[in-house]
Amino acid sequence: MKKKQSKKKTQNKRKKNSSEKIAFSNLENTSNTISTSKRSSSGIPKYVADRMARRIFFTAGIPTILGMSVFVVSYIIVTRNIAEIPPSSTIAISALFFLLGLAGLSFGILSASWDKEPGSFFGVENIPMNIKRAKAAFKPATQNFEENV
Repeated sequence: MKKKQSKKKTQNKRKKNSSEKIAFSNLENTSNTISTSKRSSSGIPKYVADRMARRIFFTAGIPTILGMSVFVVSYIIVTRNIAEIPPSSTIAISALFFLLGLAGLSFGILSASWDKEPGSFFGVENIPMNIKRAKAAFKPATQNFEENV
């Protein structure tokens, strides 16, 4: 059997619950105002980030998927006795695909045009300019570090 609670305890619980709701709503309101003021930054524009993501998907995603599928295809070939594949060649082929994916990741980031309109299909002409931008982004940090030492 349940014990009956006194009216005081239930009233205190109601007050406590309502005060918690008010506190959490105030917390949400203050966090929204803080986050909106921090959104204006000098990061990568959305259209450039979308362009980079598309290039990365094709130049890094496809080789990475192929690198993982090498294991599956190798397993199927060996278990059905189609051919005898040494494990070292399976690992070497998948490693080549993963390295190709890593190179594609760098290419996808560096070849994206920062203009509003998209550049050429491959974007090779944008690579030197984007390397200069990356170096310039890290230059102030290294200058401050050298001055403090």
